Amino acid sequence: MMGVELSFPKVVGKQVYGSLYDCDEEILKDSKKLEQIVKEAAEIGNMNILDIRSWKIGEGVSIVAIILESHITIHTWPEYKFATVDVYSCGAHTDPYKAFSYIVAKLGAKKYTINEADRSSEF
Repeated sequence: MMGVELSFPKVVGKQVYGSLYDCDEEILKDSKKLEQIVKEAAEIGNMNILDIRSWKIGEGVSIVAIILESHITIHTWPEYKFATVDVYSCGAHTDPYKAFSYIVAKLGAKKYTINEADRSSEF
């Protein structure tokens, strides 16, 4: 076609995040299991993990995975069967929605919210 110019953002930024309710309490307490879930989610979302850290905070766990494309985080409150998840990627080749959905399934959430943000830049 003549006269049609395709435009792609210079920086692709896709963020999927939400709150997970009525999750499996035992998984929410298990930092090793949560780390494995994050590794698998990154693979499913076509992301490359650079480093992953976890901290026990009371009964809960905070996981931060630095991926080549940005980050994946999970914060848990087992006593409430609650977790928050954030998957943010700056790679056009990645699928943060798939990674987020995988985490929801593995944590056994019976209810969850999902939010998406386009954090791309045209400049």
